[in-house]
Amino acid sequence: MSFFQKDAPVWQPLNDLKGFMDNYHYATYDDFDAPCVLRSGVPLTEHLVLHKGRSFCLNEIVITFGDATRGELKVTRNGVELEGASVVMAGSVLVGEKISIGRGVLIESGAMIKSPTIIGDHAEIRQGAYIRGYCLLGSRCVVGHTTEVKHSIFLEDAKAGHFAYLGDSILGNNANLGAGTKFANLRFLQGNVKIPYLNEKLDTGRRKFGAILGDDAQTGCNSVTNPGTLMAKKTILLPNTTAKAGFYPEKSIIR
Repeated sequence: MSFFQKDAPVWQPLNDLKGFMDNYHYATYDDFDAPCVLRSGVPLTEHLVLHKGRSFCLNEIVITFGDATRGELKVTRNGVELEGASVVMAGSVLVGEKISIGRGVLIESGAMIKSPTIIGDHAEIRQGAYIRGYCLLGSRCVVGHTTEVKHSIFLEDAKAGHFAYLGDSILGNNANLGAGTKFANLRFLQGNVKIPYLNEKLDTGRRKFGAILGDDAQTGCNSVTNPGTLMAKKTILLPNTTAKAGFYPEKSIIR
């Protein structure tokens, strides 16, 4: 499915996300051959390896931990590499059964992932991450330490590595958030988020709307975006800076 349509507003994928994820086919825990190991809302007591519809426990597995986004996570069983195996570490919590985990994914201890969530191949969900549902993460994405994400889309290679908050937002391919970035998604006053553009205010039709970052856009540490911030490709939001709502053209530097 292509979320982005030529004649639709750039935030249309946020409007379509719920319907897409509610109708997505998820493998349930009972599809794996050791379903007793993984239960909704219960912290894992040991690392769990998922590979081609099977699950394995540690007594027959050797895990070499490395950067999952670079394909450095390695799993072997009886000396044979399980190519594309994913690892859900002990202490992580998965809530609900509509959670899809791709190939070569690493979910670290202390992460909490709520349904529905789709995690693409070679993504990394780090310690203390909080994924609150209706989150679609592409290949090689990172949700970092104490980062909270809800109702958001990460395109391939998008990274929110440290202490971030993203609500009702979209990160483009290879977009990167500096530590402490916050995407505010709710106005103090009642009403929809409106975006200033060409002396008008475009009504997004959304009461909650964070930010959209184009491909290769970046934010500096401790930066903040107001609801309805649109940053085009290769735009940079400097550290300790608050971006006003509105559209920022390609290669802008927001000071």
